[in-house]
Amino acid sequence: MIIDAHNHPNWHGFNAEKILKNMDEQHIDQMWLFSWEVPEDEYSPAYHSALPPTGVGIPLEDVIQVGREAPDRFVLGYMPHPKRPDAIDRLKAAVEIHGIRVASELKVRVLFDDPDAIRLYRACGDMGLPITIHLDYPIERGRGDYPRPNWWYGGSIEAFERAIIACPDTQFIGHAPGFWAHISGDDKFDKEAYPTGPIAPGGKVPQMLRQYDNLYADLSAGSGLTAIGRDEAFGRRFLIDFQDRLLFGRDYFDTRLMDYLLRLDLPKAAYDKITYQNAQKLLGDG
Repeated sequence: MIIDAHNHPNWHGFNAEKILKNMDEQHIDQMWLFSWEVPEDEYSPAYHSALPPTGVGIPLEDVIQVGREAPDRFVLGYMPHPKRPDAIDRLKAAVEIHGIRVASELKVRVLFDDPDAIRLYRACGDMGLPITIHLDYPIERGRGDYPRPNWWYGGSIEAFERAIIACPDTQFIGHAPGFWAHISGDDKFDKEAYPTGPIAPGGKVPQMLRQYDNLYADLSAGSGLTAIGRDEAFGRRFLIDFQDRLLFGRDYFDTRLMDYLLRLDLPKAAYDKITYQNAQKLLGDG
């Protein structure tokens, strides 16, 4: 059994047919499909080459459209923008009408501990919806100042930690470059999008995983793989130490993360938890 706990519909041109073919080729039994509700001026125009052509960001409609092609293989995710006055009502309706099970992906230019966001997170906790968050720092990436000089999301790891503390009944899943940079205790997190090199002690991610029972992390995208690959011996220990809190995910349709996990030859118990059991546990399916 393998669950891809982070992916998107019509992402990089992968419609339902291509996604299901990809899943079969890579022996993935189930996939979590996420929306991305975001105003067009909150993301780089470079994303247009990867986003579905049906709207701004990744609309809920795309999640529903792809999900209906194989209901037994897709878990549907939706997270309204926290600044929408009707955000909670929209999310409740999506749960009741469309069977949304995950509040994801939260990727907006709003501080994680904004009061409106906290209210939404607590509603997610009441509905039993885990939240996958995206953290990016305002790092200059050499793309000029138009239309924005950088693309930060969520604010900081400290803002995320305050949200976790404020919402103890809500399950959070950490993700993205700004989150995974904190696997190390160095000062690269706000200077490099994908830090490399030796892991320094004192990283916030290991500290927070030990401290907060309602925090998980997904290993998807280049950010997760880069983090656990900075020091292979450290990465293997990290995966084993936090095997109860980590989720396999791709955020794309390649084999890089799975290839790496197989190369590490993890104990079967840890491998099974990471590749499907933790995802099942978060949804009450385990």
